[in-house]
Amino acid sequence: MPSVIALDAMGSDRAPKPEIEGAILAARQYGMRVLLIGPENVVRAELDRHSAAARLPIEIVHAGEFITMEDKVEAIRAKRDSSMRVGLRMVREGQAAGFVTAGNTGAAMATAKVVLGAVPGVDRPALAAVFPTAPGNPAMLLDVGANVDCTPQNLEQFAVMGDIYFRAMFGKRPGTPGPRVGLLSIGEEESKGNDLTREAFQLLKQLPLNFVGNVEGRDLYNGKIDVIVADGFVGNVALKISEGVANLVRTALKESLKATITRQVGALLSRSAFTDFKKRLDHTEYGGAPLLGVKGACIITHGSSNANAIKNAVRVAAEFSERGINGSIERGLAAVRPATVGTV
Repeated sequence: MPSVIALDAMGSDRAPKPEIEGAILAARQYGMRVLLIGPENVVRAELDRHSAAARLPIEIVHAGEFITMEDKVEAIRAKRDSSMRVGLRMVREGQAAGFVTAGNTGAAMATAKVVLGAVPGVDRPALAAVFPTAPGNPAMLLDVGANVDCTPQNLEQFAVMGDIYFRAMFGKRPGTPGPRVGLLSIGEEESKGNDLTREAFQLLKQLPLNFVGNVEGRDLYNGKIDVIVADGFVGNVALKISEGVANLVRTALKESLKATITRQVGALLSRSAFTDFKKRLDHTEYGGAPLLGVKGACIITHGSSNANAIKNAVRVAAEFSERGINGSIERGLAAVRPATVGTV
């Protein structure tokens, strides 16, 4: 039976247009059943603009409210019939295999923690971002914003969850015993970093993982590390800087190629190479960030997401559920620290 995914139809900056277009792509390409969550009149009006949707397994589930980007996290208590809460309740009750939103990240994380609860052994769920590297293979950074302040034990759990998720989604690199796990710091030496990273280093090196030690910011994209562990403050700053640099490269390249007739001709001759370059930097291909450690598949993607990003987020939510990642996380944490897991 195809996976059923609940999709917050009111999350993105241009909702519900990209959500509905993404749902159509996912239903058509993957055969998934997509439940569009939001005010029925608003969602129906946009859905009716796409005649092809009538032949696809797409349904509308009414939610009388939705959380905006301007809402504070406290809004999750006031808006109990929000599209986020309704969609996550469907996951909790087994009516959907996973939930996807391009909405307010803080509200989505807080709602998921309240509605779904944490996987046994997880003190704090972590938001994991997947991105491309120079060799073309993906890497993953966590936490990228769910937890601004962390303990060494939190980083230990992030390492275990990241290793498990990476193995399930991407396997391991040939010639390695498992995903290469690194701790983001200001130097490769064990003594470098602050109190948090130095204490976390001692915990991570005892884990049954392929821990390679400290890594620096420049290692995020060189393809030498698969899973990079950081607290949410550092991880979020690293991610946002990376996104800014990627946009700068695309914009500068585009402007440079338009500068002269000679360059324009060269650009036309190299169009396929530039198309490949653009796709390699396209975050929409990776389908958003999973919130690891909650009891259910919850994928959070950019507010600026287009239809392709939504489509891939729906795919990732289904794969997360089908591969039993939460069960693997629970078993992995219990095996690592059976006596102390779940404590801070």
